[in-house]
Amino acid sequence: MNDVFETLESEVRAYPRSWPAEFAKSSGAIQTTTDGKEYLDFFSGAGALNYGHNNPVVIAPLIEYLQSGGVLHSLDMKTPAKRRFLETFERLILRPRGLDYKVMFPGPTGTNTVEAALKLARKVTGRHHILSFTNGFHGMTLGSLSVTGNSMKRRGAGVPLTNTSVIPYDEYLDSAMSDLVWLERALQDSGSGIDTPAAVIVETVQGEGGLRAARAEWLRRLEQLCHRYEILLIVDDVQAGCGRTGTFFSFEDAGIVPDIVCLSKSISGSGLPMALTLFKPEHDVWSPGEHNGTFRGNNPAFVTATAALEHYWADDEFQNELRDTIAALHSRLEEIAQSVEGSCVRGRGLLAGLLFEDAEHATRIAAEAYARGLLVETSGPSDEVVKIMPPLTISSAELERGLDILTEAVRQVVRSPELAADA
Repeated sequence: MNDVFETLESEVRAYPRSWPAEFAKSSGAIQTTTDGKEYLDFFSGAGALNYGHNNPVVIAPLIEYLQSGGVLHSLDMKTPAKRRFLETFERLILRPRGLDYKVMFPGPTGTNTVEAALKLARKVTGRHHILSFTNGFHGMTLGSLSVTGNSMKRRGAGVPLTNTSVIPYDEYLDSAMSDLVWLERALQDSGSGIDTPAAVIVETVQGEGGLRAARAEWLRRLEQLCHRYEILLIVDDVQAGCGRTGTFFSFEDAGIVPDIVCLSKSISGSGLPMALTLFKPEHDVWSPGEHNGTFRGNNPAFVTATAALEHYWADDEFQNELRDTIAALHSRLEEIAQSVEGSCVRGRGLLAGLLFEDAEHATRIAAEAYARGLLVETSGPSDEVVKIMPPLTISSAELERGLDILTEAVRQVVRSPELAADA
């Protein structure tokens, strides 16, 4: 019998090639297929489901809102759902962190917020060039692709991607600080041929680029350089934000305050499409309607986002629990890495994984994990990293069970005697 997914859907589909199951139900960290098989989900919708699947905390108020006849689509008009989200976001997220950002709704996806950030930086500075980093990933539309490193994705643009340059990410070169030394000298030297850019865009943890995590001191030095040369600093927190690294924003531990912040994925708290572009008030130079879009006012997403913020971020309890989950994950990952020659732990928080010198290991481990009931993907330019991204709300029992499956998958692929002895 012909399968409509194979015969009608475009060849561009990707995840079903690695995970051919048809998923019918989901709850928390579990997805269930049409034939009743359960999978532990350490993928979390590529980071869009930080609070798990169908979390009652956000689903109950969503159902209530849908049944109430509340506005669903509103462009950028005022609604009670939007008002409550803005008030809650300011009260629980911005004000406690001393952040005086304006909030823009640029459209529903991560690439929308990146496009808005790039456009705003150019408008504020009057300059056109943007600097991005090796192995960075920022989205699939043309502006976002122009600051993305992945060559396969860049080729998909079909046109030259201009007005950007790529510079070395933290520890990309052998010398720990040589990358920013180069940038500083190039900016200082009028003969370098490098024009002062409008902005630098950076991920504090490169989610798609191999889970490289920038050091706090490197991020601080980058911020200092940007301030010195009046370059706007954009942090793309689409995947690393909303608690994924242990704090709401991934840059909090570094003590920096970006000029512009991009949020999407888990900001809705439910998997519903939503994105924010945050920026310092002095950069709010938009004219009314200068950047718009039909789907900025996703009121169901405002409802679930507000519920998630009120439940998880009203005090420190959730963040403290998250610390314990992060510690448990990294402890187990270190055990695996120490038992497999040529591997190490990458990433930060619950955006972490295992790097293998033999890139084929990572792909085979992900496939073996799937066969055993665990969803994990790979990351990096050669898919050399097994990426671990469970829900932030995962129970300790589910985390351990998933890591046991991962350990078995690694043992099966690399035939590690140390892992076999531990089993």
